[in-house]
Amino acid sequence: MPKNHSKSPAGKGPRTPASKPARVAAKRPTAASNAIAKTAPDLSQERIVRALETIAAHLSAQGRPAVEAESFERADAYVWHPDGRLAAVPLVSRVELFLLKGVDRMRDILMENTERFANGLPANNALLWGARGMGKSSLVKAAHASINAERKRADKLKLIEIHREDVESLPALMEQLRASSFRFIVFCDDLSFDGNDASYKSLKAVLEGGIEGRPENVILYATSNRRHLLAREMIENERSTAINPGEAVEEKVSLSDRFGLWLGFHRCSQDEYLAMVRGYCGHFDIKIDDEALEREALEWSTTRGSRSGRVAWQFVQELAGRLGVRLTAR
Repeated sequence: MPKNHSKSPAGKGPRTPASKPARVAAKRPTAASNAIAKTAPDLSQERIVRALETIAAHLSAQGRPAVEAESFERADAYVWHPDGRLAAVPLVSRVELFLLKGVDRMRDILMENTERFANGLPANNALLWGARGMGKSSLVKAAHASINAERKRADKLKLIEIHREDVESLPALMEQLRASSFRFIVFCDDLSFDGNDASYKSLKAVLEGGIEGRPENVILYATSNRRHLLAREMIENERSTAINPGEAVEEKVSLSDRFGLWLGFHRCSQDEYLAMVRGYCGHFDIKIDDEALEREALEWSTTRGSRSGRVAWQFVQELAGRLGVRLTAR
């Protein structure tokens, strides 16, 4: 079949299809297109700069040498920073072990576990969970100080605090501690996970299940208001929306199962609350009639709507300030 050649009206040959787009492309650029053209390189350069800064930060953190064992002799407590830094804490904010009332059973169990670990014997990771203000974190710090009180400098336990938001950097911390001759309690206060937060998987691998596992000279202590470290709404949501609810929930709650020691803290009774108040007053030599002390302490707890070690301590601070007594142990 002969080809049908379309000709231009003037008969000068075939029409060129690209002639119209060429005329459109030749139009003068608008002000908006000029603005976009000027802005695009700036945005690209900004993204490149940000990416290079991120890469440099990661390389810098990876290039830092591991903390030498000798540096751990500077202090007994440190705070871990995710950039690879261990900041020494010369003076730990804590209370004496004997001032913690109403937690005798949990105190004895944790002390025995910590002492075994300090002596190089097998010990369990511990999860202290339960009512707020009942001395969970205070017990960890007090147990650490009590164990160290009668130990030589070379045998002292080191307490390292890691913040909840830095849990993903836990493997890097383990790598630094593994080669040290000291023994460490890695402590995470108020540990919990919400929403789609998947950082708990880093903690699971360190506790148990990873190829390297937890170093022999490291133990993990964590406190939480939640027994399974997850909000109840999260667990219920998994049951209602997951294809296999049982498997989804098991995967979430298996984290707390990897703590071999669970210590539950519950709300204290009125007598235990008053014993806490009297213990603080005796320790700091606050002179006040016992009947008046009891009346004011109960009134304070009523206004706060709860009884706990934290509420007792807050009342003692108020009382000492009102009476002009400095909270320094006699």
